[in-house]
Amino acid sequence: MVYDGILVGIIVALLRGGNFSKFAELKFKYALVFPILLIVQITIFAIQNKFELVGNYSNITFMLIYVIGIYLLWLNREHRGFNLILVGVVLNFIVMAVNGGRMPVSIEASQMLDPYFVEALTNSLYGKHEAITEATRLAFLGDIIPLQAPYPKEQVISIGDVIMNIGVFIFIQYVMVESRKNANKVSSSTN
Repeated sequence: MVYDGILVGIIVALLRGGNFSKFAELKFKYALVFPILLIVQITIFAIQNKFELVGNYSNITFMLIYVIGIYLLWLNREHRGFNLILVGVVLNFIVMAVNGGRMPVSIEASQMLDPYFVEALTNSLYGKHEAITEATRLAFLGDIIPLQAPYPKEQVISIGDVIMNIGVFIFIQYVMVESRKNANKVSSSTN
């Protein structure tokens, strides 16, 4: 879901006259760890059902990735929008933590998705997700919000995802548009 926020943020920023030049000036603490965490998560997701050992430890690994990600977001919270991203990630982490390391997903909200997804979800075979049941804790923080046409990509998201994407959008707008405007104001006032 964060990819959607990135894409929308970039498109809107470009429509507002922004550009990518300020990304080169960004300074993140432990910046290389973010893509490493993403690669590890994608790898585990891809192989967890093929190798039983990986599958047995995937929930623990996903939770560890969240803990490291939360810490990194906290360290970089001075960047505009990162506090909202942090809140969204923490909300997703909380609901996963109280449900054994899996994100609860509403079967009702998932009905518009591929039937394979719904079947895999009900059989607990879908990555870090599981179907919401009566035993699910804090289900309202799970993936309960369906996105469908006219939205270009059908999916089910959480409140945490929405908050994260607002933070990502704000961050991208600041970097691509606002920081450039501020730099132009400074350079024109010194001339």
